[in-house]
Order: sequence, then C-alpha cells, then structure tokens
Amino acid sequence: MNLLIFGATGGTGCELVKQALAQGHIVTAFARNPDKLDIQHSNLKVTKGDVTDVAAVEQAVKGQDAVFSALGSSSLKKNPALVEGVRNIVQMMEKHGVPRFIYESSLGVGESRKRVNFLVRFIIIPLVLRNAIADHEEKEQIIKQSQLDWVIVRPAGLTNGSHTKDYKHGESIQYGAKISRADVADFMLKQVSENTYLHKTPGVSY
Repeated sequence: MNLLIFGATGGTGCELVKQALAQGHIVTAFARNPDKLDIQHSNLKVTKGDVTDVAAVEQAVKGQDAVFSALGSSSLKKNPALVEGVRNIVQMMEKHGVPRFIYESSLGVGESRKRVNFLVRFIIIPLVLRNAIADHEEKEQIIKQSQLDWVIVRPAGLTNGSHTKDYKHGESIQYGAKISRADVADFMLKQVSENTYLHKTPGVSY
C-alpha cells in the first residue's frame, strides 16, 4: 500500500517507517527536518514540509491509501500548530478521497483517564500533561467529526524498548505504565487492514 506518515522523525514515526518498509509498503515520510530520518530504502520517499502548510499537506496526501499521524511536541505547552496540522490533514484526506487515518493520541485522553493509576490520573495528567492532553482532545474531536475511516490509538507511557509484539489493546483495558514505541507502531500498522477498531479509540499497553 501507499502509506503517508506525518511525524516521521519522531520515536513512533521512525518505527512506523521502518516497520512499514519491512512489510513491503511504499512509504512517504513527511517531516520538517528530513535529515533527522536516518533511513534509506528504495520504497521510501522523504518529503520536507510543515503540517501548517496546506499545499504541502495536500501534495503529500494525494495518491495515498492510508495516512498515519505520529505528530508530537517536546514542549509541555499547548501547541496550536499541531491542532491546525491535524485539521489540514483531515481536510485534504477528505478532499482527495483517502479514507484511512490512524492517529497516535495518548492515555489519559477522554474516558481512558478512568483506567490509569491514581498517580497518573490525579497528579501527572493535571500537573504535567494537562496541555498535551488538551491538545490531543481537540485533535481527536476534529478526527471524530470527519468522514474518514479513523482509528485513534491511545498508548501508555512511551519507551524506546524493543519490538515485542506482545501487548494488550482495547477500549476498556486497564493501562499498565508503559509501551514501547516499536509496539505502538506495530499496533498502528495493523489498523490499516483491520476494522476491529474502526471509529474507536483503543488503548495499547503492557
């Protein structure tokens, strides 16, 4: 399939690129700083651009079979640019008839907050992750209101651990503390061809 990955130079994004190529897909990696993506492959196209640039997003979206977002921010402040970026992605996908959108969100968003431990629910999220969670909630609403075949994936705390393929997933899981970015990418890639979680918000965790 032709797969487009936004946030391709981030931790999960890099794993999505590597695993998608290993599975034989044709991958377009969209990044502000392509030099950060140290991957070379005959089926890989690296596109430089910013998600706030509608024309760049539209050009990347054309001809794709599915789109992934692993967009993230290293800051704990709100990031309106990423919200605008997700809106641009959704609009261009609808315009060009690209149906499948898999979005990496976070544990603690929406009803998933009820299924995390006390420390995360009442201390880490309100005091540390408040802005990031608020951004994810805004972006999730944009996606949910779209006409796309979307899956919103809510991982536990991200690590750089190994690709185990051994994790739990579902809308009602009790979250563990962590999940490797490699395993999040593994789960996200499965959503390209599976409909179990279509229009749903599964969590993924150890």
